[in-house]
Amino acid sequence: MRLLLVEDDNHVAAALSAVLARHGFDVTHARSGEEALQALVPEGNGFGVVLLDLGLPDQDGYEVCGKIRKRTSTPVIMVTARSDVRSRIHGLNLGADDYVVKPYDTGELLARIHAVSRRTVQEDPATGVESALHLGSVLIELPTRQVTVDGSVVQLTRKEFDLLALLAQRPGVVFRREQIISEVWRTSWEGTGRTLEVHVASLRAKLRMPALIETVRGVGYRLVAPAA
Repeated sequence: MRLLLVEDDNHVAAALSAVLARHGFDVTHARSGEEALQALVPEGNGFGVVLLDLGLPDQDGYEVCGKIRKRTSTPVIMVTARSDVRSRIHGLNLGADDYVVKPYDTGELLARIHAVSRRTVQEDPATGVESALHLGSVLIELPTRQVTVDGSVVQLTRKEFDLLALLAQRPGVVFRREQIISEVWRTSWEGTGRTLEVHVASLRAKLRMPALIETVRGVGYRLVAPAA
């Protein structure tokens, strides 16, 4: 996923960009409000999420958020040290999709990024709900919950399909184990880790694509889109 990081502090931006890159994000850094607005031309310019710091040198971050929302439907996550409820409400009223208060946990930030991007895919009236995901020779039909490889149907269990569909919505993006367990099994990580490993192994075998789902040691899994 392409991500626009709007942050005037180069040291903070460099550290955060490195973390995001390790989790599969293609990060573009904008140092001012105007630079951010230019990066979003034309309509969104392919960015999946905007991470917007409110303390910018040229414009108020809230003002920048309002301008972004007038130009594009790209999700915006505000990042700020302002923790009062009134500031949060003001940001959300301007069109922000979420609000993260400094200092924040990196895992929480990543989870929020994934959450707002998925909500946009599912609810954006301009694009409609996706009905199928094409990944090379793999076709995932969401309404019918059917998966085919080179035209042949692959029989998956309910959880196997849910796991594959989750990873396939963001090819290349690393999903943390805890996040996968929460979204697919609707439970906490404790006691479920082995179940996830078994389902990943089963998917690799059934799809006959061992390299399709990559293990990111110490973090989780990501889907590597095969060549068409």
